[in-house]
Amino acid sequence: MAVTALGRGSYEVVGESDDAYLVDLPAGRCTCPDHRFRDERCKHVRRVAIEITAGRVPAPDQIAVDCERCGETMFTEHTAFEPYLCPSHELSVGDMVYDRETGQRLLVVGLSDRRADEVSISAARGTVADHYSNREYDADDPVVSVVYPDSFELTQHGPAPDSLTVYSFPRPRLTVTPS
Repeated sequence: MAVTALGRGSYEVVGESDDAYLVDLPAGRCTCPDHRFRDERCKHVRRVAIEITAGRVPAPDQIAVDCERCGETMFTEHTAFEPYLCPSHELSVGDMVYDRETGQRLLVVGLSDRRADEVSISAARGTVADHYSNREYDADDPVVSVVYPDSFELTQHGPAPDSLTVYSFPRPRLTVTPS
């Protein structure tokens, strides 16, 4: 049986006889005669569950997207922010990234789910979203905290606090490799 995700927990299941049925997985319903007349969990509902468990179709609260870096199709929450990155390309604290606007190398020191229009950068400049260099990015993009790796004094005890300046960028402005 071939299973195609239609969105919002609905799936089309086409059997060997080319009969197509719609499965509403959250409700546990199917349009096939077996389910409608017997009110039993039919083979189509079970097949959708098998395909989700095997990772071949997205779960009801997920969407299928392509990783920005490698193009691999993956499933993510429908509320996830772009850019979509597979686990091998997702950012982590300690990753080296590049600023898409300047090409400069940066070190990730913090990840946040807070939006660019919620994170203040200074009283005079407003939020990350308000900064002139971020106006091409969406105000609801999540914020990543970075440092310029050559901009602070490194002592035997780590970075000297008074030389360390942390900057906030909208996530889509950063890339794992220079573009």
